[in-house]
Amino acid sequence: MSVLLSAAATPTAPGLLLRPWRDGDADALLEAYRDPVLRAWTRFPVTTRAEARAFLRRARQGWAAGRRFSFAVLEDTPTGERLVACVVLKDVQPGRPAAEVGYWTAAAARGRGVAPRAVDAVTGWASARFAAGGLTRLELLHQVDNPASCRVAEKSGYAFVEVLPARPPFPRDGHRHVRRLS
Repeated sequence: MSVLLSAAATPTAPGLLLRPWRDGDADALLEAYRDPVLRAWTRFPVTTRAEARAFLRRARQGWAAGRRFSFAVLEDTPTGERLVACVVLKDVQPGRPAAEVGYWTAAAARGRGVAPRAVDAVTGWASARFAAGGLTRLELLHQVDNPASCRVAEKSGYAFVEVLPARPPFPRDGHRHVRRLS
């Protein structure tokens, strides 16, 4: 898996490198999930080394199956690369017009435009890679009480479409945002 994507630097944030997850990312993944806010918004928090290994194994399996593409989002720092987010393209199926984009952002990266730039990079990649196979739109879903995700969707060019009723495992109604691919 040699896919590398980048998102340009902004005045308030360095450039980003997006790549498939690697086995060596376990410690950074565990560190990101120490954040209680991230754990609160995530269906499957990573709190142990075994859970980190399972997360990384599922990421590899998703790439191998060609249906789920999970990217580690990194930024350069004076001491090396630092994990700042995750973006995933999921439910990709040949002939199916829609797939879903999901993401999370590490605590230290919030409020600096990391998530919108990373989501936009994966959106462009998905459009280039899957449009010929019939993919015409991407959806971004989040719970209604997560206004930060609404802002990420809007900044990434995903228009609000509808409120979705709550259904297990999601306890609250949700928002569906859509971005049409060119």
